[in-house]
Amino acid sequence: MEIEALDDYFGYTEKGSSFENEIRAGVATFLTMAYILVVNPAMLSLAGIPFDDALFATALAAFIGCMVMGLWANLPFALAPGMGLNAFFVFGVVFTMGIGWELALAAVFVEGVFFLIISLPQVGWRSAMINSIPKDLKIATGAGIGTFLAIIGLREMGWVVDHPATLVSLGPTGSFFWNTAATGEGHMHGAIIAMVALLAIAVMLARGMKGAIIYGVLGASIVGWLTSAYDPWLDNAAGLGTDGWVCIPLDGGGYLDPSCIYASAPALGDIFGFVGMPTESMGAFVGALGDIGSNLDTFILVMVAFLFVDIFDTAGTLYSVGRQAGYVDEDDKLEKADEAFMADAAATIVGAALGTSTTTTYIESAAGIEEGGKTGLVAVTVGVLMLSGLFLAGLFKAIPQFAAACALVAIGAMMMRQAADIDWKNKEMALPAFLTIVMMPFTYSIAVGIAAGCVSWVLIKMGMQKFEEVSPVMYGIAAFLVLYYIGPGDGNTFQWIFSYIF
Repeated sequence: MEIEALDDYFGYTEKGSSFENEIRAGVATFLTMAYILVVNPAMLSLAGIPFDDALFATALAAFIGCMVMGLWANLPFALAPGMGLNAFFVFGVVFTMGIGWELALAAVFVEGVFFLIISLPQVGWRSAMINSIPKDLKIATGAGIGTFLAIIGLREMGWVVDHPATLVSLGPTGSFFWNTAATGEGHMHGAIIAMVALLAIAVMLARGMKGAIIYGVLGASIVGWLTSAYDPWLDNAAGLGTDGWVCIPLDGGGYLDPSCIYASAPALGDIFGFVGMPTESMGAFVGALGDIGSNLDTFILVMVAFLFVDIFDTAGTLYSVGRQAGYVDEDDKLEKADEAFMADAAATIVGAALGTSTTTTYIESAAGIEEGGKTGLVAVTVGVLMLSGLFLAGLFKAIPQFAAACALVAIGAMMMRQAADIDWKNKEMALPAFLTIVMMPFTYSIAVGIAAGCVSWVLIKMGMQKFEEVSPVMYGIAAFLVLYYIGPGDGNTFQWIFSYIF
């Protein structure tokens, strides 16, 4: 009787599916994206957000987003805090711009509110903006985020390091062992373990195995724990002084705490345990909301950057998986687009209040679609399974950074598949699409890549005297971006733009 009621609500029989198939598709999607419960807290903790708070926020934001997507939009798309968006939060905003994570969370929250408002059918701004952007630039954005994740992952794995002459170089991975001045003892190098895990993930993906990424991350973690492997990223980040994740130098000795830069398995009694409410992150978030007025210029700058990146990332993912699921028509319009975007925005609002970066629709939803998932029951299944993160904090916290990093490279490779759909023979589009992709890793900024693509496309169209092919919205976006990048490029940017215009 209950199953019949579910069928009446979701309509999976009418769409050629079944209850068992929808549940199986949901499990498949969860297995392909469960890594976010490991990687997102690890990433955000680098910015200073407490690991447990970030884990709670990740699980709950994913749960709420999936529930709204499944129960309201009735689409088989799963949501969670986005890869690429969390990297932009940590490296683009907190590290590069010097913005505190508390104010960054407030910016994500307000961005989510704006995203929700412009997604309302009565407003129509989101549709106008997305429909004005060329399809190939939307695709290039997704591919560019893939390259961005790849360079972050390779750096955290230890395969890419800074170099004064060439900017980057191959890391010191010539030996299976690494001797430190702190102990003089040999330890297996995490870079070797991570690369083997990455290749294993590739083999599992090629064989069609569900959960390949999470298996690879767990496998690398287990080997790292058994060998007390050296973690190159933790060593590199030791000077950051972030409590609870990276190392803190020992007082007076000049050496790193040897217990900090080596992988260590969690005690059996610590694996299971409920993650408490993220009181520290929530308190900091509320405090940051009260400080917006004193940091208004910087806040607006960060909020607009998050909004812009969120719109592009969400649109690219929704349209990519939507095409695969048959929800995009011949006019490139997504079925139930308003509901899908509002579900995304609602999850972002809740996630930011709890302590995580922007929540978005996952390209891994394609795994469930390949299993035959047709309705929102797939998303509901994923949401329920995401709550498992609330009970495994000890396990997730012990995952070595190099193990989590190999997932970033694997995801980046999968996102690069989108580049094949770009019309590279179109010379008017080739350079803008290329700049969108390459500027993201080379500048460590998703926003810069998007800006380079949009501005170059508009300028090329103007150079070809095809003014009518560019919408007023795109002219406005390009003009704003040009003013931004020739201006101060910091918290005074908007004052400069307004004074320049008026």
